[in-house]
Amino acid sequence: MVSFSSLTIFVAFYAVANNAAPLISQKRGIQADQLNTLKLMGQYASAAYCESNYNSPGDQMNCVSGSCPLVETADSTSVIEYSREETSTDVAGYVAVDHTNKLVIVSFRGSTTIDAWLTNFDFGTTNTDICSGCTAHRGFWNSWVDARSRVTPAVKQAITAFPGYKIVVTGHSLGGAIASLAAAQLRNSGLNVALYNFGSPRIGGSKISNYISNQSGGNFRVTHWSDPVPKVPLLTMGYVHISPEYYINKPNRQDVNAGDIQVYDGAANLFKGNQAWLLPDVDAHRWYFGSMYSCDAKKSKRGVLEIRGVEEEVQIFATF
Repeated sequence: MVSFSSLTIFVAFYAVANNAAPLISQKRGIQADQLNTLKLMGQYASAAYCESNYNSPGDQMNCVSGSCPLVETADSTSVIEYSREETSTDVAGYVAVDHTNKLVIVSFRGSTTIDAWLTNFDFGTTNTDICSGCTAHRGFWNSWVDARSRVTPAVKQAITAFPGYKIVVTGHSLGGAIASLAAAQLRNSGLNVALYNFGSPRIGGSKISNYISNQSGGNFRVTHWSDPVPKVPLLTMGYVHISPEYYINKPNRQDVNAGDIQVYDGAANLFKGNQAWLLPDVDAHRWYFGSMYSCDAKKSKRGVLEIRGVEEEVQIFATF
């Protein structure tokens, strides 16, 4: 593994000096039951890529590729689903109720179209109403605002109907970034919300990242091996992560045990977890306890090549 440049180190220390989460990472592990929850949440994030889960509300959740068996064996039904037809930013996903695990799930789809990747590359920031003085990545924030009027009332109605259930928000890649903003705002509305994101890019500067890190409900920012997406937008742009990081220290397509998960507290985590890698691997972004894109197998060849090309741009960009 190769370390980052001294410029990155300087920027990280600057972020810490401006109220970011601590730079020094504290490592710990997880228990088997926590691993099982991470796997379930990863499958709910993967399920957001399946067309049947964002265009036909009221159905049993399923993944035609068989990539989400934990979801399919649960008594889980979508409450609302939304996609490009209902939104202007190409944000897609669902709100579902899982009666087996007693969950209300909000899941956002990651990038599958060029419009969605353009959202990823809109690196400018904008003011948010999550907290005072908190700015976020403009593209991610606009995507959440686009879905907010549909998601928030659906979650509140579901938790009113099932008050003993737990609210979880999840997503992979772009979906993970939107999930972070959604969880923060749902918490601000008085709801107890746990956040699980997988391979998420950084969402903003120190103020908003620190604010979300300190909210109650639980944050589980999962990274894998040398996934390049959590490395962007760059630290040198003033972006940092929410904390803590749950790092999967296992190569692609291998079973993950509780001992393979390393937990680091911190906003930068230089030389730790995912940030210890300089040479990126896009395949690591596609694999979180299983394939995250299995439901995109039927995507047109042209579409696959388009997305792969932009993924490679992210891979190159993340090395700087």
